Amino acid sequence: MILLEKMSTQRGFTLVELLIVVIILAILAAIIIPQFTAATDDATQSAYDTNVANVRSAIDLYRQQHGEYPGAVTSSGGSCPAGSAAVTGATGEPAFIAQLKNYTNAAGQACTGTDATFKYGPYLKDDLPVNPLGVNNTVTVVNTGILGLASGSLGGWRFDSVTGQFIGDE
Repeated sequence: MILLEKMSTQRGFTLVELLIVVIILAILAAIIIPQFTAATDDATQSAYDTNVANVRSAIDLYRQQHGEYPGAVTSSGGSCPAGSAAVTGATGEPAFIAQLKNYTNAAGQACTGTDATFKYGPYLKDDLPVNPLGVNNTVTVVNTGILGLASGSLGGWRFDSVTGQFIGDE
């Protein structure tokens, strides 16, 4: 009778049972963690694709209305409507941003306000979207007709004002 009472009072897990549970949890973690990493990579790629498509759409609309790509001509020099200001920018990145974010006339000159002359745009409502694959938000505008990735780039955007090609610079 004493032996029976002693057996019924012992409770708990053995070391083997605990090791089996730990091993099962480790196997599950090894299966699940790569799935989260793949989902993060897919989300980053999807954000990149969306941002590129939006900017390319804005560039194409600008080209249809002006006959040339943004950044190919200076954005300054026009007489802006009353109450608005000229957005200055030489060719390249300043003109590219100014022409996509503001109202423009047929010559590509940019102003913050609109009238019958400055009737085009703005093509982007906000700033240039971020390149999720890079670490900065600049755009390098070239006019070579050949657009490639820059060596040692910090990962912004690249645009060719001759061909209209727009890519992320990783």
